[in-house]
Amino acid sequence: MKILIGTNWISEDEPCFELYEQDVQSPDSSGFHRYEVYRVMRGGRITEFRQDKGSVEKYRGIEPLVILGGLVYPDGRIEILETVGRMREMADQYRNHIHFDNKELAEVDNV
Repeated sequence: MKILIGTNWISEDEPCFELYEQDVQSPDSSGFHRYEVYRVMRGGRITEFRQDKGSVEKYRGIEPLVILGGLVYPDGRIEILETVGRMREMADQYRNHIHFDNKELAEVDNV
């Protein structure tokens, strides 16, 4: 079993392997919330930071996202290419951008 290390803080210039957003039930069972999750590199290990972004109602019509900031090589070596600050900026730009209709992208009729 793989154990994930968590943290309660991150810094803007910290190496960031991945940022993703997902809608999940909040730990206090107060409803579904959007969580922004950063996976940063600390001491040679991936460490996870989660930020509650509030009710999913605020994000209606905005798809969950995944942004990769690093590479994993066949030998298991990890190379981090981005920082928390740059990844946060990419996520903000994505959220504030008008997106294509998924049905249009899949060339499905809207009938």
